[in-house]
Amino acid sequence: MSSAHWLALTTISGIGGVTARKMIERFGDIESAFTASVEELIEIPRVTALMAQQILAAPIEQLESELLSLSDEGIDLLTWDDARYPKALGPLPDAPMVLFMRGALKHADEQAVAIVGTREPTPSAAEAAYTIGRELAAHGVTIVSGLALGVDTAAHRGAVETGRTLAVLGSGIRFIHPKENAELAEEIIGCGAVLSELHPNTPPRGQSLMARDRIISGLSRAVIVVEAGEKSGSLDTASKARKQGRWVLAIPGSAGTDQLLANGAQPIDPSSIDFEMLAQQIARYPLSGETDSTPRQATLW
Repeated sequence: MSSAHWLALTTISGIGGVTARKMIERFGDIESAFTASVEELIEIPRVTALMAQQILAAPIEQLESELLSLSDEGIDLLTWDDARYPKALGPLPDAPMVLFMRGALKHADEQAVAIVGTREPTPSAAEAAYTIGRELAAHGVTIVSGLALGVDTAAHRGAVETGRTLAVLGSGIRFIHPKENAELAEEIIGCGAVLSELHPNTPPRGQSLMARDRIISGLSRAVIVVEAGEKSGSLDTASKARKQGRWVLAIPGSAGTDQLLANGAQPIDPSSIDFEMLAQQIARYPLSGETDSTPRQATLW
């Protein structure tokens, strides 16, 4: 059961995506690494003798039982060799080796946009996030965000009314954060999925909340920053989006979004968006390896 082997790798300190890819190159698949010798394993860059011993001692049967228990709760584990693993995320060098999921991913989720912003938005920003989420979802675009209070919540709430949405957690999937959004998370599971790279019992930590930003942008073809301060997680998401080759858009009028616009993000005016056109442009915005079929700076209104 390869899922248990992937899960085992996530429990070994020092092993990440780069090392996992080297293992696949060396052994052909992840399972074979667990039957290799210590000598064979330490030939892989960054694998120490201690790490090799931990790999060979991994409690695979115990982890298989844990996965069955998770399945009974409606929690799936997606891995790189799972056909359901998001295609947009897989090629990225820092793609998570595993994703815990409640809900379901669909082919349509390949046409996705992230909507992010401050946890304390102005009323107009909250309304903009809600409207953009609702209208783009109605036009077949999946809305991705982080389930945080404020802009994230507004975007998710708009999307659940008309289409699909994905929430990426900075905590384990059994530890919905913030607690105020537990009911919203259940709604999202009904029209999309809640995802986390962390073990289901992991509480939220600042480092984990920042790390999930790369997943939010990685799942998406574009990122819309609604409102943000000069130092915010939303700017981190936008930065990761740029590195991933995603389309970055921002609503003018806040310190963070104005900073993004000064650095080349595309302005977007929520009062005059042609949502059908924007949805088409997002759907056609190329990911790595795809053919570019739309202008990078097309007019949105």
